[in-house]
Amino acid sequence: MLFRSKVSPELHNRPTHVKLDISDKIIRGFTYVIVSLFSLMCIIPFWMIVASSFASEASIRLSGFTLWPSEFSAYSYELLLKSPDQMIGAYVVTICLAVVGTAIGLFIISMTGYALQRRDFPFRNGIMFYIYFTSLFSAGLVPFYLLIVQTLNLRDSYWAILLPLLMSPWLIVLMKNFVKAIPHEITESGKIDGAGDFRIFYALILPSLKPALATIGLFLALGYWNEWYYSSLFLTSKVEYRPLQFHLYNVINKVASLKNSVAGSNVVLTTDLPSETLKMATAVMATGPIILLYPFVQKYFVAGLTVGAVKG
Repeated sequence: MLFRSKVSPELHNRPTHVKLDISDKIIRGFTYVIVSLFSLMCIIPFWMIVASSFASEASIRLSGFTLWPSEFSAYSYELLLKSPDQMIGAYVVTICLAVVGTAIGLFIISMTGYALQRRDFPFRNGIMFYIYFTSLFSAGLVPFYLLIVQTLNLRDSYWAILLPLLMSPWLIVLMKNFVKAIPHEITESGKIDGAGDFRIFYALILPSLKPALATIGLFLALGYWNEWYYSSLFLTSKVEYRPLQFHLYNVINKVASLKNSVAGSNVVLTTDLPSETLKMATAVMATGPIILLYPFVQKYFVAGLTVGAVKG
């Protein structure tokens, strides 16, 4: 007679502990130390930026950049927030560009990578050659500027910032390699069930692309968040609210030009205009919000970067 013992669910869910020998403990402890030191090396520079942004300009000239300011001052942030409507408008414009551009870019890049990986797509080799070729050779700045300003007539338009950053050859290749890891039999099973191409992509392929979407989405969002070059080319003073990075760049240039003009005219100022602390404050204002995005996509981001890797 066989007796079947009843085991409580708590025992099944109880984690199993592997007993480590001395060598494994030493290796694990050494690894923890190395990772901790590397983490400190990454955190300390950012902390110095934050601490220096709250220091006075005189203390920076005397002591340099330190882990803790010897003299506190928030004058740099007062200059940046002197026109709060401009700062809020810059944040709103940048967030809208990042959200809309990332959503549209992910939609186009994911469909492009899927189409270029389909075995029954006859023009995939020619299109991939065109993508590789354009990544190696560029027409230059002048034709691109004429295309945006004269042909498309997008001067002083946010579309001039949105469109150039939607796609890149490297992101298309990354998405194509990730789609390559999805078995082609999934597409064939969808065809057998009578689903169309877009239905197969939306219902079967897209749910498997979460790591790739998170990785490419983070790259797209960072591109829009850090954008200032196209803003300097296509947005003039007629645009009231400009992207955040370009707005902060203009603030630094205005303060630097004011200091130079004052120095040349022998005028004595009652307050010391910040220079180095202002740069640190702009770095905090620019990088602070985007850092909060990474923890939400960290798991998918790591999985997307390691696609195609061989486990040892």
